Amino acid sequence: MSASLTGSVRVRDLSKTYVGRTGVTRTVLDGVDLDVAPEEFVCIVGPSGCGKTTLIKVIQGLVACESGTVEVDGIDVSSSSPDVGFVFQQDSLFPWRTVGANIAFPLEIRRWDKKKQRERVDDLIDLVGLTGYRDSYPHELSGGMRQRVNLARALAPDLSVLIMDEPFAALDAITRAQMQTELLRVWSDQRKTVIFVTHQIDEAVLLADRVVRMSANPGRIEESTTIEIGRPRSDATRHEGVFKDTVDRLWDSLHGARV
Repeated sequence: MSASLTGSVRVRDLSKTYVGRTGVTRTVLDGVDLDVAPEEFVCIVGPSGCGKTTLIKVIQGLVACESGTVEVDGIDVSSSSPDVGFVFQQDSLFPWRTVGANIAFPLEIRRWDKKKQRERVDDLIDLVGLTGYRDSYPHELSGGMRQRVNLARALAPDLSVLIMDEPFAALDAITRAQMQTELLRVWSDQRKTVIFVTHQIDEAVLLADRVVRMSANPGRIEESTTIEIGRPRSDATRHEGVFKDTVDRLWDSLHGARV
């Protein structure tokens, strides 16, 4: 990884509005400030419609904002598209490509050397626990396995920032729990800066260094909570008293709001 890619994200006074079909203007984000430190794992929670997905799309450079600034690695995203990894809620794999070819895709468009592509793909297949599946196609994989491929593809270019938009929401409860602990292992190995959107408070507490809570109408950041649970974490962490107490405190802070 280039030494200049520190993995920092800085959002200042960010506002975003949309005009509906009836001509009514709706403010989705209003005066949002957010700092994410290099290698920090931040989870964003909040009620539906509070602007979580809009915020991460602005950070990724997919959506323009009316006012404010967003910097990734010190570069304003309005002047240059940020080079960040992105994991969607759906796996979004190419069905005609094998596991290995799907993971290699971002390396191909960046014109990596073929040998380096193969080495990087092999390393990532091992990292996400898909050894032996390089030549399999997406339809041959379970939902959890496809999301492992999705994660590996996002990690492939070795970018400093990884944005994840409810990546486990479509999985069943058991697979989701497995993927959470798998992500903890992968993050511990790769140490990327991660911004992770979720509706699940327990998921946020298990994964994050810090949980940012947003409010709706308009979308604002209401609270930032540092998670005082040591690392490394695992599935067993869910049963610890400090974990349960932290989840309860965050639920209380939401005042019964639906997330």
